[in-house]
Amino acid sequence: MCGICGFTQATESDRPTLKAMCDVMAHRGPDGEGCYLDSGIALGHRRLSLIDLEGGNQPLVRATGEHQSAVTSPALDAEGQFLQGEARGMARGRFAIVFNGEIYNYRDLRADLEAEGWEFATRSDTEVLLVAYIAWGRACLTRLRGMFAFALWDAASHELFCARDFFGIKPFYYTFAGGHGSQFIFASEIKSILEHPAYERQLNHEALEQYLCFQFSALPETFFSGIFKLPPAHCMTVCEDGTYKVERYWRPTYQFDTTRSEAETADAIDAVMRDSVRYHNVADVEVGSFLSSGIDSSYMAACLAKENPAIKTFTVGFTEYEGERDEISWAQELAEELAVKNTSHHITEEEYWASLPLVQWHMDEPSADPSAVALYFVDKLAATQVKAVLSGEGADEFFGGYRIYQAPLAEKKVSWLPKPLLRGASKLLRSAGLRGANYLERASETVEDWYYTNANGVAFTATERERLLKAPISATTPQQLTAPVYAEVAELDETTRMQYTDLHFWLVGDILLKTDKMSMAHSLESRVPFLDLPVFDLSRTIPTAQKVTDAQTKVTLREASERAIPHDWAQKEKLGFPVPVVNWLREERYYDEVRAWFTSDVAEQFFNTDELVKLLDEHKAGTDRSRKIWIVYMFLMWYTIYFIDQKKPSA
Repeated sequence: MCGICGFTQATESDRPTLKAMCDVMAHRGPDGEGCYLDSGIALGHRRLSLIDLEGGNQPLVRATGEHQSAVTSPALDAEGQFLQGEARGMARGRFAIVFNGEIYNYRDLRADLEAEGWEFATRSDTEVLLVAYIAWGRACLTRLRGMFAFALWDAASHELFCARDFFGIKPFYYTFAGGHGSQFIFASEIKSILEHPAYERQLNHEALEQYLCFQFSALPETFFSGIFKLPPAHCMTVCEDGTYKVERYWRPTYQFDTTRSEAETADAIDAVMRDSVRYHNVADVEVGSFLSSGIDSSYMAACLAKENPAIKTFTVGFTEYEGERDEISWAQELAEELAVKNTSHHITEEEYWASLPLVQWHMDEPSADPSAVALYFVDKLAATQVKAVLSGEGADEFFGGYRIYQAPLAEKKVSWLPKPLLRGASKLLRSAGLRGANYLERASETVEDWYYTNANGVAFTATERERLLKAPISATTPQQLTAPVYAEVAELDETTRMQYTDLHFWLVGDILLKTDKMSMAHSLESRVPFLDLPVFDLSRTIPTAQKVTDAQTKVTLREASERAIPHDWAQKEKLGFPVPVVNWLREERYYDEVRAWFTSDVAEQFFNTDELVKLLDEHKAGTDRSRKIWIVYMFLMWYTIYFIDQKKPSA
């Protein structure tokens, strides 16, 4: 895990720029830094060392495409300046790579490559990745088991090959300075690109419009005009003249196995998860695990404990729930059951609110997920004892964990009624203030008409954002944005189509983004065993009825987990991470603080501030508007940091 950056059309005078791009994301890699600047390419790296602690420095350079090894890594002189060429013993090789992530099956791949006659100079997964590309070309990507974002320069063709992992665990941002066909700039974090003088900072207003509906940055183009995200499972080739090509190298598909019983499916899940955890435990440093009250982290930690009984686990909760049956009490009880160490911390409301500016700075783009702050604190806690942790992201999208996935099953009960009748009944219930309006409205529509992510029902609708924004630009609706993704799986059942859409939006845009940015804020590597390709290959064969029923979510995953954890944990209802924001926003001190933001000059630039104050007052009076308030509040804070102050907030 580390931070990477670089750009094309580089000259020796660009060395200070490359250094600045590395320095601004030093938190991603405090163990080392390096750069390569030669033949028009600049590559920078910040290292968090976990594999081959001595020999895994980057950028890694290989002299030729021959089987014989000739690799070198960068170094710094006594004054901390980057050395170059013969002065640092680095060959001006044909290939150079910077890589962020982990290739968990690198030992297997190395054995395959050695059988083909390839030689290696290090024990690093970075060198295996480089040689795999030289040997197998783009086809190497589908043989990788891990998380990755990398850029690989071929001096012979003057082409830069970039790729991002299957599910978007690792970020990859890029821009073309001066427009397409010019200088290409890339990095693990947007703030690194902002250090390049060729990029001019400008807000992408369409990103703001979609953010109000999604609660995260949902477009390929980020909040910074002209800076894009390479999508998951995509690679791109950039030529020296700025021309480029983006391609998708893998696509998730589904083929259900209806011959397998639930018990057989549970056995298969247990086997593949234990195998995944074993691979995710590969490191030359200690790997710990998060442990919450939920099934995902509980099951994962139990699997890791089988591999290493001395593991350390980490949990956070809130002082508001201290003494209750909260995250920490559940985790500590299970830790005792598993005989593993657990370290916990209750987050105070003062800590939570004080951390918000730093959280938004680390996120790069505004994030309105309140649980990102809780993740910030549990990562901070874990980083005091280990350099890597296992985390449970991906289980819900693979195995049907969100309760909203049950909605299509419930709506089938009334789907035989005429659609106009259902819509009329929904309007009557809504006007009377009675429950059931949403249920009947959804039953009158197809799933793509109403579901776009877990932000449904808590974020702004397209109509609400038009009323909120001072100068709306009539951006596409969330449903129009997700429609092409739904179309890719038009033949599947509605619940599976919701899962597929979440893979492309919610998982990568919200869940994995905060996982990466909050862990890296504390120089901690977060590993996600559920997001392993073999795990997905099994999950794609599980029929919906074995994942979601009217009564339960993650049906067979729960059954599988009972092979490792007690029944009460395996069958515990999914609650998400409870953050007391709803209550805090009704307290006078926080109401006043947010109101000051909502009536500020910054707010006046973008919003009808009377609508913002109305949201606050409605919430204080008892109607829950907390998520909508948080969406706007986090944007205003983020905008102030990146466009007004333009510096890292003080701790």
